[in-house]
Parts: sequence; C-alpha cells; structure tokens
Amino acid sequence: MLELDGVRLLTDPVLRKRILHLRRRVPLPAEPLTELTAALISHVHYDHLDLPSLRSLAPGVPVVVPRGSRRPVRRLADVRELGVGEEIRFGEVSVRATPAEHRSARVLHRSPTSVGYVISGSRRIYFAGDTDLFPEMADIAESLDLALVPVAGWGAKVGPGHLDPERAARAVQLLRPRTAVPIHWGTLSPAHRETSDEPPRTFRELAAHLAPEVEVRILAPGEMLRF
Repeated sequence: MLELDGVRLLTDPVLRKRILHLRRRVPLPAEPLTELTAALISHVHYDHLDLPSLRSLAPGVPVVVPRGSRRPVRRLADVRELGVGEEIRFGEVSVRATPAEHRSARVLHRSPTSVGYVISGSRRIYFAGDTDLFPEMADIAESLDLALVPVAGWGAKVGPGHLDPERAARAVQLLRPRTAVPIHWGTLSPAHRETSDEPPRTFRELAAHLAPEVEVRILAPGEMLRF
C-alpha cells in the first residue's frame, strides 16, 4: 500500500490465505482496505493479478494493467491500460508504466508485456513488479525517493526474469534511490517451504557495498514506513 498526497495505491494485491500452490504466511490485513484510489497490476501471473482479491475491493476502484492485459480483468468495472512510457493521473499523483524484463502469461492469455511503475507527487517511488536486471534501469527516473525491489521468489533459487539479492543490489546501484525496500519475500511461499528473511538481509549487505549511499530498510510484512 502506497499513500502519497491523498492518493492510496495498492500494488499487485493478493488478499487471500492461499493462491494456487502458495500459502500466506502472515495474517491478512486486520481492517478492510477502504478509500483506495486504484490498484496497480504489474503483470498477469496469478500471484500478481489475483481476480478474487481485486473483486474484494470496493466496487469501481480503478485497476491499472499493462497494455494488452485487459482480458483477465475485463469484467471489472474500471480497467485502465498503460503501455511503457504512458502515464495516468490520480489527483496530484502521476503513475507512469516503465519497462520490465519478465515473461507473463496465464491460462488462455499471454500478455505482451510486464511493467513496473513510477509514482510521482511530492515524492517519487518506483515499484518494480517482477523483473530481471536490465541496463535501462539507470534511466527509469531521476531523483527516486524510494525503490521497492523484489529480492526473492517462491523456490530456493529464482530463474530468469526475476531479481535475487545480488541482482537486486545491482539494480539499486543503477536506480540510485534515496531509500530501497526489499519486497517479494516473507508473505507467500509454497506449501512445503517456509519463508526466510535471508534474501532481504543478503540484499542489504550487498547493497551496502555496491550502493553505499542508498539506505536499505527491511520491513516485516505488514510493517509501515514513513518517509
């Protein structure tokens, strides 16, 4: 959940105890998610675009998806597509779709793209979604206040199209944010595997070496950061 200048944005929400082979390892939000401005979807994989979770939001909450990804969410009331470089505004906040290196598909639907998002207002935030490292990250945005960077996956190793702690640290070196928060760890895991806080801790150690000017904040799932 991102709150900026009176706008409340939810990224890739999974608001259930279980999805496919993944189980939620931390409690669901104790209070209903109210007064949402929009939900931002980075790609169509089931663990990032979860239809039951989106349907549980208040009716009419806009859902922003990568261009060409409307089909899975076509029955929702307000769906807005963004291609890379395109922008949409909510109040005083702009949301711009950015490149991502991640193949995305689901049953009967192959999306042409995955995206990240740069959210700009009185602060500038980058939400990477799922992506591999790519050189153009250095040009995604100037003067980032915060980067939300994935550092793990659902198995012992992450494959192509994802960031592990080392690649995430190199991504932060390119992005040059003031603060980086590791995400995509600790909330969901396969039924046979427990979660671990090793990926974010390893990321912090590597980032301290590669990008010492960046403050790394590790948040436990459900914890809040004010900046």
